[in-house]
Amino acid sequence: MSKITNATEHFAKLIQDQLERIERMKAEKDFLDYSKLDKIIIGVCGGDGIGPVITNEAHRVLEYLLRDEVAKGKVEFKVIDGLTIENRAKVGKAIPDDVLEELKSCHVILKGPTTTPRAGDPWPNIESANVAMRKELDLFANVRPVKVPEEGIDWTFFRENTEGAYTLGSCGINVDEDLAIDFTVTTQQGTERIARLAYDYAKKNHKDRVSIITKANVIKTTDGNFLKLCQKIGEEYPEIKTDDWYIDITTAKLIDKKRRTDFRVFILPNLYGDIITDEAAEFQGGVGTAGSANLGKRYAMFEAIHGSAPRMVDEGRDKYADPCSILRASVLLLSHIGYQAEADKLEKALDICMYEEKKHVITGRADGATTKEFGDYVMETTERI
Repeated sequence: MSKITNATEHFAKLIQDQLERIERMKAEKDFLDYSKLDKIIIGVCGGDGIGPVITNEAHRVLEYLLRDEVAKGKVEFKVIDGLTIENRAKVGKAIPDDVLEELKSCHVILKGPTTTPRAGDPWPNIESANVAMRKELDLFANVRPVKVPEEGIDWTFFRENTEGAYTLGSCGINVDEDLAIDFTVTTQQGTERIARLAYDYAKKNHKDRVSIITKANVIKTTDGNFLKLCQKIGEEYPEIKTDDWYIDITTAKLIDKKRRTDFRVFILPNLYGDIITDEAAEFQGGVGTAGSANLGKRYAMFEAIHGSAPRMVDEGRDKYADPCSILRASVLLLSHIGYQAEADKLEKALDICMYEEKKHVITGRADGATTKEFGDYVMETTERI
């Protein structure tokens, strides 16, 4: 019975934590209005592996595009170190306390990839820095656009960031050597706010369809609630068509040329969103071509969607790392804080550099451009737009 008692006490603590989180969500305020700030502080957090190299390049490009605003004191960049796997392992935390304090002093954060320990790694079993940051800063919406105009693909994914299987991903329990249990979470408040953000986006951007993605036929309670709550929000937007799909058939339909062009905006729980957005990114050239926004009401974080690639560092190839994903994230950052003209200019420059001219091509090796050479190419191209 001691095994059951221990597991029950563990589960009770998790439930209490989630009930407290719900109360915090009920008390949260409206989204931060960047236009009313005297100064916007952009944190630049390199992470580890190739993260510092590509993030530094995006920092250079952003400072170049916002140079007038920086000179006027309207924008300030703050470099934040300390989110390396070595430092996180040393203190035994996903985000060291001093680093978290610095992150919270910013309004938006540009973040490089970070290493997450897995079984067999030499690191302690600390939580993903991404997952921890999303929870600590309440970045409940992961937004990833994917566009391939010649294929008729124009997708925007709204992945719930703070619930689902990931929110308690490091809080499972080994009842004994034979039984391990993990947990998944769905709340009314968490689901309603991601759904409303997705429908508001669809309305403002003239998208006529929102697709809710679950496995509610099998995961009946949490996925079932997610589906019903999203559908209820959808009823407030009668001009937008709402449909729902199971995650397995959705992955198939994304490669169906006859059906994939029907999709516009997706709402997904955390795990499904993580998987399917990587699949979707392949259509426009892979995860290195797509950026990601993580939005909350007070904070926002923008990042590359690929990993930290420690092997490139070990092999001395980090100076050839592809910065395109974090540069795409920089487009989202500029748009989010109200610099749409600069966002449009950077997006067009990336399209030219990546797909049209391709004067400098990133290969990840010495036969291609360095990260800095590509960054210079992007900045030079913005001047021709």
